Amino acid sequence: MKAFGEFLTDYFRSHWPGYDVVHANFFMSGLACLPATRECGMPLVVTFHALDRVRRQHQGGADQFPAARYGIELGLVRHADRLIAECPQDLDDLIGHYGADPAKIAIVPCGFDARELSPMDKFAARLALRWERGRFSILQLGRMVPRKGVDNVIRALGLLQARYGVPAKLYVVGGDAQNPGDLSTPELLRLHDVAEAAGVADAVEFCGRRDRAQLALFYGACDVFVTTPWYEPFGITPVEAMACARPVVGSAVGGIRSTVVDGKTGFLVPPRDPEALAGRLAYLAAHPSTAQRFGRNGRRRAQQMFTWGRVAAEVDRIYADACRARDAGRTDAVANPGDEALVAK
Repeated sequence: MKAFGEFLTDYFRSHWPGYDVVHANFFMSGLACLPATRECGMPLVVTFHALDRVRRQHQGGADQFPAARYGIELGLVRHADRLIAECPQDLDDLIGHYGADPAKIAIVPCGFDARELSPMDKFAARLALRWERGRFSILQLGRMVPRKGVDNVIRALGLLQARYGVPAKLYVVGGDAQNPGDLSTPELLRLHDVAEAAGVADAVEFCGRRDRAQLALFYGACDVFVTTPWYEPFGITPVEAMACARPVVGSAVGGIRSTVVDGKTGFLVPPRDPEALAGRLAYLAAHPSTAQRFGRNGRRRAQQMFTWGRVAAEVDRIYADACRARDAGRTDAVANPGDEALVAK
């Protein structure tokens, strides 16, 4: 990042005055951009997407980032001109864990492409994917890592069948390979074992990784989308499912608490609680009209709050504000070149 920062400084100098503002995404990009923007007098906007203190709080020793990350993030919070939080929890974490100035923070969520994700006929989607036409179908889609809580969904499926008598099927999309039989992703191996232990190995289909062009089909084919991570900074998949008019059952953590409206676009449940999840899934299986209403409500919410057009307009407003402050000479984010918090260890 130090070498990249030196490159950026030279690049910005040679293209001066080609840029009005620099937007760094993630702490490593911020580390590279800060000295370059300071040198060239450009305002810096930072979106962290995840924060060291929050990750370690949830993941402990499983977090693989170096200890220097926290100091780097502290320096960026102090010296960036504007900070973008992706949800209210993100804003609270920036203030509570990093002492961020609330006046520098604006909340802008992640978004979806309305041309890419939109409602479709459920049975046509199932025909295209060769899913069973009439079976209650649950979709889990995302990265295959432990914090996503896919094991929680599998255990809930076991309870849904044994306790509530719902012959549901779970489709799991994600992993490092498109071939569903490729178990090179370590988490997939563990999840196969979880399904065996829960007695639902025949009711869980691991679909492998799928390209973005195929995702609308999977969202469109399911009766309900489920995501129950125990740590999630924002979580774009609930928004995508809502864009496709599907009800969402998500864990009440991070950004999911602000995207899913409990009892209106779906349900919020505690993480690592398969019994609570199974109960909500059983309710939706028994009340398809409610599930459809949740899906319609979610679609409206996605259109109102999470389109890329709305997101871009909000980010553009933040850029303009940062530039006005710079031009007026009121920018208060001048970094100290000797700040040890910004020196890569």
